[in-house]
Amino acid sequence: MISRLIEFPDIAKYDLTSLEQLTYGGSPMAPDLVRRTKEMFPDLKLVQGYGLSETGFLTVLQDNEHTDKKLLSCGRACPGVDVRIVDESGREVGPGQTGELVARGANVMSGYWNNPRETAGAFRYGMFRTGDAGYQDAGGYIYIRDRLKDMIVTGGENVYTGEVEAVLYAHPAVREAAVFGIPDPQWGELVMACIVLKPEQVLTADDLIAYCRRSLANYKVPRRIEFSKTELPKSGSGKILKRALRERFWASQGRAVA
Repeated sequence: MISRLIEFPDIAKYDLTSLEQLTYGGSPMAPDLVRRTKEMFPDLKLVQGYGLSETGFLTVLQDNEHTDKKLLSCGRACPGVDVRIVDESGREVGPGQTGELVARGANVMSGYWNNPRETAGAFRYGMFRTGDAGYQDAGGYIYIRDRLKDMIVTGGENVYTGEVEAVLYAHPAVREAAVFGIPDPQWGELVMACIVLKPEQVLTADDLIAYCRRSLANYKVPRRIEFSKTELPKSGSGKILKRALRERFWASQGRAVA
């Protein structure tokens, strides 16, 4: 929605001075889009909130924290909310180490309605498991790397799709990007990207791959890129449905990713 707002060609015809604050969430916003929004609305306050349907907001990145070093962060824990990064055994890890985000607080649900099995799987040691992989820096800022189920394992290396998507979104011709793993007999999975270009933009797969190589390690660079003439499928909250994009590649496989 924000992207479409700032790309609207007739936006200068409207008085938007009453727009004072915009709170966004649902999925990460590319740093380049944050910068362009700030350039168009220099007095607008941007506030990012991170959370789930089961929790409400867990972290917040305030407007004055939208700096170059923090643009990839979703902020720090909200007051009264305990957010931690833990390893596979449930032990808290140190700053900079990747693990699963877990949380507890009065805003966190007590369980799924009439579904004790799912409820039991959603909690560990009293902490709600978000299913998101990320890390925390020394200042307490949380950085989301990916949904655990969206992480790609190629040749034994972990690729967090959010990192690749941030690079793709930084390209001036890219409007939408979704990165996911597709099956490969040699490497297990390959990195693939589905791209929607901005109106009247022309870009080849080879050009975009070369662009990614400037910022990403070789194993993180997409090996296959497809361009879509229509917008990517989304959920009711506006999240791109990667499952709908990748299912055709996994349909004939002996195993599939969720």
